Formats: sequence, C-alpha cells, structure tokens
Amino acid sequence: MVNTASPAWAALIAHHQKLGKKHLRDFFADDSGRVASLSLSFEDILYDFSKQRLTRETLDLLIKLAEASSVAGYIQRMFDGERINVTEDRSVLHVALRRSSAPFPGARMDVMPEVLATRARMAQLAELLRAGHGLGNPGTVIRDVVNIGIGGSDLGPKMVNQALRSLAHPALNVHYVSNLDGAQLAPLLQTLDPRSTLFVLVSKTFTTQETLLNAETARNWLKANLGEDVNLGDHFVAVSSRPERAAAFGVSPDRVFPIWDWVGGRYSLWSAVGLSLMIAIGPHAFDELLHGAERMDEHFRTAPFAQNLPVIMGLIGLWNTNFLGATTHTVLPYNESLKYLPSFLQQLEMESNGKSVSIAGGPVGSETCPIVWGELGNNGQHAFFQLLHQGGRLVPCDFIASVRSDYPLPGHQEALLSNCFAQSSALAFGKTEDEVRESMEKERVAPEQIASLVPHRVFAGNQPSSTLLLKSLSPATLGALVALYEHKVFVQGAIWGINSFDQWGVELGKAVASRILPAFADPSLASAFDPSTQALLAFCREQS
Repeated sequence: MVNTASPAWAALIAHHQKLGKKHLRDFFADDSGRVASLSLSFEDILYDFSKQRLTRETLDLLIKLAEASSVAGYIQRMFDGERINVTEDRSVLHVALRRSSAPFPGARMDVMPEVLATRARMAQLAELLRAGHGLGNPGTVIRDVVNIGIGGSDLGPKMVNQALRSLAHPALNVHYVSNLDGAQLAPLLQTLDPRSTLFVLVSKTFTTQETLLNAETARNWLKANLGEDVNLGDHFVAVSSRPERAAAFGVSPDRVFPIWDWVGGRYSLWSAVGLSLMIAIGPHAFDELLHGAERMDEHFRTAPFAQNLPVIMGLIGLWNTNFLGATTHTVLPYNESLKYLPSFLQQLEMESNGKSVSIAGGPVGSETCPIVWGELGNNGQHAFFQLLHQGGRLVPCDFIASVRSDYPLPGHQEALLSNCFAQSSALAFGKTEDEVRESMEKERVAPEQIASLVPHRVFAGNQPSSTLLLKSLSPATLGALVALYEHKVFVQGAIWGINSFDQWGVELGKAVASRILPAFADPSLASAFDPSTQALLAFCREQS
C-alpha cells in the first residue's frame, strides 16, 4: 500500500496547500523559462507538460516520492525477470517481446530463443501471405484476414493496425472481430469470400467465450460454403498457450503460435498476438515498431528520473489524482489514425491500476487509477469539450498530435494542429470577464447585451494538460509512444503499491455469465439467481 504518512507524501500535501488555487496564468507569468524546464523529449517525441498545474518544485517532490517508493527497484526487478506479478506468481517480461538480442532477462532465465523463433515464424507466414503465396481453398490466394480475439487480443493490434494503415498491404484486408453481438461478425462474413479468407484465432487459454463462439461461427460458415470436408488448416491459424486445444478445434499444429504466461493480454501486441498486424504492415514495419518500444524500454530503465519520460508522466498523473483530486483523465488524439488509442489506453490503465487492494492484500489507502476516456480531439471539440471548458470539473488531458500527416492534403494538417494547440491553450488560460467584455465592446455589442452575455462567455481555464507532439506517426515512434504509456502505468502501480499485472475483477463477470447462459435453455435454473436477473431472463423468454 502507498505510505500516505511518509515524509515524501506529507511534503507533497504541504506543497499543494502552499500552491493553493494558483492559476496556470500565474504559473506562466512567474516563470519565463517554464516551457523549457517543463518539457522533455525522446527521439521524435516532444512531451510538453508546462500546462500542468505544478512547478519544478512539485516535480522534485514527486521524484522524492518515487525514490522513497523504491520505483527504481521495481523497475530493476521487472527487467531482471522477478515474479513481480505476485498474485499469479509470474514474471512480467513483455519488454522481452521487443528486444533484438539475447540473453534476456539473464543467462539463467533466457526467454529470447523462443521469442526470436516465434517472431521468425510470424514473419515467414506474413511474407507468404503478402506475396500472394499463402493459399486458402486450393488455388485461391488469401485476400482477407480476420483476427478473432477480445481485450488485449484485439485492442492493441487493432489500434496499431489503424494507426499504421498508411503502410498496409494494398491487396490484403485485415479485419478485427471481438464482440459476441452477431452484428459485428455477420455483416463482415457477407462481404468475404470463404475461399480466400484466413481467420487468426487469438486466445491465451483457448477458452475465452467470445473468441470461441465467434471462431465456431466462422468454422460453420466455412463448412456451409466450402463443404464439410474443407481443410480447416488452410483457413485458420491460432495464437495460444494451449496448442492442443487449438489443434482440437481444427488448426494445424504448425500454424499455432505460442504466447507465454509472462505476457499479460494488454501488453501482448508485440508478441504473436500481433500476427494480424504484422500481416497488414509487413515484418519490416513490425520490427521498427518493436525497435521504437525497445529504445523507450532502455530509456525507462536507465534515464535519471528527472529526465525519464515514463516516470515524469506517471508522477504527473499521480499528482493530478492524489493531490489535485481529479477522478478522470481524457486522451485526445488529433490524428484520425489514432482513433482507437483512447480505447486501448482504457484497458491498459484501468485494467492494470483500477484496484483498491494493495499487493499485501490490504486497502491501498489512496485513490488509484482515474477513469480514462477520450475521442479524436477534433470531433470532441464539437461534443464534450463544452464540459471541459465550462463544466466546472477538473479533467486533465493528454493532447497527442503529429507534425507530419500520414495522409497529407494541402492545408489540412496546419488547420488540425492549430485546433489542437488552441484547445490546450484555451483550457489552460481561459478567458476572464474583463477580456470577454473588452472583446464584445470591440464587436460593438450593445451594453445591455454585454451585461447579460458576459457570464456565459467567461472561461475559467486552469484545466491541466500535456501535449505529446510526434514528428510523424512512424512505426518506431508509435512503438515508443505505446511503451511510454505502459511504463507510466507501471510507475503509478509501484507507488500505489498495487499489482498492475493481474485482473481479477475481469474474472467475476465471466464466471457469472457462464452460470447464467444455461438458464436461457432451462428456465428452472433461473431460480439460482437474484430477482433482477430472474426477471430479465423471464422477459427474454417471453420475447423470443
């Protein structure tokens, strides 16, 4: 649990009280060098956090908290392969998935031979399909690849696939299916040719309900269209830690790719879970994605805390949550290709740190992960930004944009970036009553109208935000960006004293759902559930 009685925590409380309700306007007025001192860069990423409600002294105190919380020790333990996922007695080695050299984490425990061998097998299949030599039904080239998974087996690869779609193979269409709702899979199947379709089944245990039901539907669709004797091995590959279950389903053993227990689902896009992604963008771009993440890993492992992007980002989030009282955090990409990033970060952050129980089993003793949400920034301006500007709630924001567009059109990128920069500025500095009055007078608005409209046109500002500005959305830069957020989550979990790598809260709903499902066919089973569930089941029977 976090030690809220520690001198480091107490110093931050006192510092927060000293800052009081100081406005971002005042922070900037008091420090002409604020932007330079509250910005960091890593390769092609600029991280400007000068619009956060803190000072250099705040950062120094936060760094002391990180030191007192043994964050450096936790980092080393992860990279050493210790079983820091204590509730599942597992190492946490997703960083191994993007490494290019062995041994790792050490000679006594070296996972790299398996990692590199699997990566080579992935590349071989991807190159085969991209060259038009991977065959589905005899004599038919694969044209559509359907990734069937859910959670980390869907969100990460789908997010990166969308982000790097400008690099996608022109003759291979990659689709992602996760939902039990037939409204996702059924319309897709109507557009596909079963002879030229390959399904990639991604399930660590090969027991995930959503994945298996969608997979069975896909198998039935193939048999209905190509005959009961269709060779399923031509149309299915799988990623699983249980190859025997994949083989029993009909996947050829040589087309099953491993996933290891030291990889959590939300950290797995770098593994064979990213096979569909590699097929879409190619092994070279996939390798560049890995290299970018690997370089961020080394930065995280070796950089002093004051210059360490993941550490500083994690500490700023902790400051906003535990000392400023923010309960939510929004992610605002000003890049259409990053449309799935907020959804990906929702899982990464809330499934990792959405916990109130410490590693030791007691209460954490403080607030932990805020509610993470977001949308494409330009769209959000015409939806929920009204609340950000005038709703009276504290909502820290991450603005994310790239200088260069991956789909350049004359005049578009400059207009997009001007909106991004304008919104972060307006949220920070607002517009005072005097400024509103002065602008309306310049517009020659009648005095009586000014008096009635001023309250509606005042913006409080003082809304904290950071801006992550990328040179371009290249595979390497995207890999570094995703690893940056992964390590931010790790830093916060280490300070809060929670296990960021389990997800027991996910399991309860699955267990209850498996008990409810038989009650649809057998009404007598409904009596085992609460009155509300019984009523819902009864309504379904009446309407079916």
